[in-house]
Amino acid sequence: MSSIFDKIVEDRIQEAFRNGEFDNLPSQGKPINLDYWASLPEGIRAGYMLLKNAGFVPEEVQLLKDIDELRDQLACCCNPEEKIRIHKKLEETKLNYNLIMELKKRKT
Repeated sequence: MSSIFDKIVEDRIQEAFRNGEFDNLPSQGKPINLDYWASLPEGIRAGYMLLKNAGFVPEEVQLLKDIDELRDQLACCCNPEEKIRIHKKLEETKLNYNLIMELKKRKT
């Protein structure tokens, strides 16, 4: 029975490949670093994968993305008042990230 399942999976992968569904994937052509996933307990890994596939990311990951975005905005901004607003938002976001990471450290 396993060989039937393997055949179905292989056929679907080949079909997706022919349809170009693997073209332009993020990190295409780059090695995948699985160290982070391997370090997580299996139950958490499964939960994170489920959330990731549904388009959700852990809060700390979203905060890191927000921090990068705010840094980019700050670098491109010419308006002094807007720079102050962006800088304040950046500092708040960094504080939130640091608080979440501190709480995670204490839980482990």
